[in-house]
Amino acid sequence: MNRRWGRALGGLLLALLMAAYAGPGTAGATEAATGRIPSVGTAWDQPGPYEVAVDIEVVHTFYHPKNMGQRGELHPVVIWGNGTGAVPGIYSSLLRHWASHGFIVAAANTPTSNFAISMRAGIDVLEQRNADSSSPFYRKVDLEHIGSAGHSQGGAAAVNAALDPRVDTAVPIQPGPLTDPDLMDEPVFYLAGQRDLTVWPALVKALFRDSSHVPAVYGEVRGAGHLSSIGDGGDFRAPTTAWLRFWLMGDENARGTFFGPGCGSCTDSELWSGWDRNTRALQIPGPTA
Repeated sequence: MNRRWGRALGGLLLALLMAAYAGPGTAGATEAATGRIPSVGTAWDQPGPYEVAVDIEVVHTFYHPKNMGQRGELHPVVIWGNGTGAVPGIYSSLLRHWASHGFIVAAANTPTSNFAISMRAGIDVLEQRNADSSSPFYRKVDLEHIGSAGHSQGGAAAVNAALDPRVDTAVPIQPGPLTDPDLMDEPVFYLAGQRDLTVWPALVKALFRDSSHVPAVYGEVRGAGHLSSIGDGGDFRAPTTAWLRFWLMGDENARGTFFGPGCGSCTDSELWSGWDRNTRALQIPGPTA
């Protein structure tokens, strides 16, 4: 649905959106698709239960559970964009970490990811392989739950990729400026670094403020510079894993990290030097128990 048309519906649309955002982990499509992916409790920073395989191809590098669908489960997708001049290998430990939690990560090999063309093409490839009986991905990809993520230029690309209606949430890590949040309509988790001198936190906060039409959360990682998220993701690893598990797996253990009056991140001053949630994020219910 076109968001400009949706805005004209005013309060009615808001009510519908909040109903949809309130419970990604409730019984129904999400549970049927991903309910068998094992829980990790709240150990977001620890490796998940899956052994990981990596397929390096011309356009993409795929990080995924080695034995996909071993419990009859489907695996949600994360499409990834690199920073300027970077390749997926620079972020390999972080992308492996997500794959160990049950995600299929389609990382675009391009060092210029800003327009998210190769990122979105990763979804196309997985759609084809999910339908190909000769592929190890056959009927194992959860194409109903897709997130976009990236760092720096790739962070801007994560927002740009979310223009694709197949994308359900975005995780821009220290995103560059060449993007327009007004064009996306998915929940978004903006991450900044307190000591980032390349993408200043104020620039990321401006993107957050421009996202008032969707549930948006802003986290500024204490002491982090622009390169702190490469490798294994550093202090960015746990919160991004929790966010992706909540929105794409319906993992209710992660709800209280972000939502509700007593959200865990709201008071975690050791991790965050800055934390904010917009009005729509504040309307998402916290844990029920």
